[in-house]
Amino acid sequence: MNRTKRGWGTDTMPRVRIMPADVELEVNPGESVAEAAWRQGWVWPTQCWGQADCLSCFTRIVDGEQDAVPAEDLELDAIRLKMTGKMRTDGQVRLACQLRCTGTALVLEKRGFRREIPEDNNMLTAEAEPSRA
Repeated sequence: MNRTKRGWGTDTMPRVRIMPADVELEVNPGESVAEAAWRQGWVWPTQCWGQADCLSCFTRIVDGEQDAVPAEDLELDAIRLKMTGKMRTDGQVRLACQLRCTGTALVLEKRGFRREIPEDNNMLTAEAEPSRA
């Protein structure tokens, strides 16, 4: 994969690309991938908001594993104890709420990742409602 042609930054700010959405996120030092997504207005599925409890944030590493900080015990235990066997045996599965990165080569796959819709951005307002006369 030629990252230069894909618009990947040349600075040292950690970045991660999310597929199939083909979105690049900047990740602050010490910030998880899920936290970076939430901060930048993206929905990353979760129910426990970073507690490594619900496993909804699981993701697969597609490329650049060397830029993923190794999993700590909390994440490893959650995957080992709560994830189904088939998913658990895939060493490329991580929890985005715990996953941190150090470089610009990490590529993840996550279904359900999408742009957040602000609450005040309703398409149908009182003024736009059809007349009931």
